[in-house]
Amino acid sequence: MANLSLLQQDIEKKIEETKQKFKNEYVQESDKYDSRDVDRLQKDDALVEAYLTWRQYSVDDALKMIDDSFLWRKEFGLNDLTESSIPKWMFETGAVFLHGYDKEGNKLFWFKVKLHTKDAKTIMDKKKYVAFWLERYAKREPGMPLTVVFDMADSGISNIDMDFVKYIINCFKVYYPKFLSKMIIVDMPWIMNAAWKIVKTWLGPEAISKLKFASKNEIQTFIDPEYLPLHMGGMDPFKYSYPPLPDDDFQTPTCENGPIVSEDDNESKEGESEGKELESSFSSEVAVKPKKVYFSEESLSSLKLDDNDKGDCRTKGARKPLTTFKGPLLNVSPAEELSFGTKESERKCLIILDNVSKNQVAFKVRTTAPEKYRVKPSNSSCEPGASVDIVVSLHGGYQASLQDRFLVMAAEMEQNAGAGSPELAQFWKDVPKTKIMDHRYTTINVSSWTGMGILIKCSPLQLMRVMVCNARLEQKLDQCLWVQQVLIGLVLVVMMFSFLTLYHLSGAS
Repeated sequence: MANLSLLQQDIEKKIEETKQKFKNEYVQESDKYDSRDVDRLQKDDALVEAYLTWRQYSVDDALKMIDDSFLWRKEFGLNDLTESSIPKWMFETGAVFLHGYDKEGNKLFWFKVKLHTKDAKTIMDKKKYVAFWLERYAKREPGMPLTVVFDMADSGISNIDMDFVKYIINCFKVYYPKFLSKMIIVDMPWIMNAAWKIVKTWLGPEAISKLKFASKNEIQTFIDPEYLPLHMGGMDPFKYSYPPLPDDDFQTPTCENGPIVSEDDNESKEGESEGKELESSFSSEVAVKPKKVYFSEESLSSLKLDDNDKGDCRTKGARKPLTTFKGPLLNVSPAEELSFGTKESERKCLIILDNVSKNQVAFKVRTTAPEKYRVKPSNSSCEPGASVDIVVSLHGGYQASLQDRFLVMAAEMEQNAGAGSPELAQFWKDVPKTKIMDHRYTTINVSSWTGMGILIKCSPLQLMRVMVCNARLEQKLDQCLWVQQVLIGLVLVVMMFSFLTLYHLSGAS
């Protein structure tokens, strides 16, 4: 613990040194960077630490990386990049998208290589398209890494654009530090071996170990069948469609009375995008838009809990949260994760919402695994100054996994607005996305840790620090072993020299 405390103090000093040096040595021209990025760097220690970690805690190297990253962000207008600023046809192709999770719980970023062809006219739009997805995810899941999957099925030489591949690598190598969990190349044709040997030379030493090559038979080493498409031997029925963006895997949790199916709301069709001749650089593979599954509002509890309800037996046995995220509308507890186990006492978690606004706040809870969890209440409202207890429980014989996510959405309601099921349903249809506060949870299965006699409770940043401490200790150990080997070598040389000297002396006598 003492070593970890010293390490933390050292990291905090380097963070302050980095921020101060960047302000004094780099921020000289007022328009060199986007001022929003500069302000964020000065306020967000976790961002500074991410750059430092990726550059082995060298302040000068981290500053160079920040400079390159901020120049790129301004060139691409990252802070103002929106869905509407990307050509619509690019979304419609399904060549790049976020969907599913790997075995470690990292989001999957899919590149369907067969849908890409080299085209100088559209390369800048494609680069912005990739940047849009990365920035969108970075804001939604700060600190959570991505696993990139290059699906090489049915692709050939005409689909390889080395400039585009190099750009993708630089996104993770320079622009988004500590963002890459691994990069998996699936089913690569032998004819592309030479191209990927070149790609390897672009990866730095910190990223080369993250590159994985896998066949259809090997891909399940990294990704469970439930998130693999059928052509990779998986069971995921997902078919890309647009609109809407397909990266939101959250659904309404399973309710007691089961789901009902209804038609999609009629959506206005936008006109055909300009520049149809450009579409050839991203071939289209869009499925017919499926029906959505909705859950009956009547089957969802809209019960609002006041102080007298806190003794409700529903909360009995639920894990009490120990940390709190302070939001603009609601304080949400716990702050980061929901913990479940195999014991009966570990199959319930409590989410507590405290309304810190001056108005009534509507909320709803969604999950990426609706068949596994019961959430009560999952769709209701909270009066100003009031608190709501939400019980999340595992259903049946299901177990929590790292791939499961929860999303708490909240938005202010107008005074005297109705809070019944019909009113809430209409409210969520009408409320602008910019007015919605959302908070995301990962889940952990504590039984996987308790088997070793421990329970790890730490944030990703704290875990990263522990890993850095481990890496440093391993480095020192390697150095000690190297010194030991050198000393042993020197001793052997001295012994050999002494032996030869004695041999010659005995021969001379």
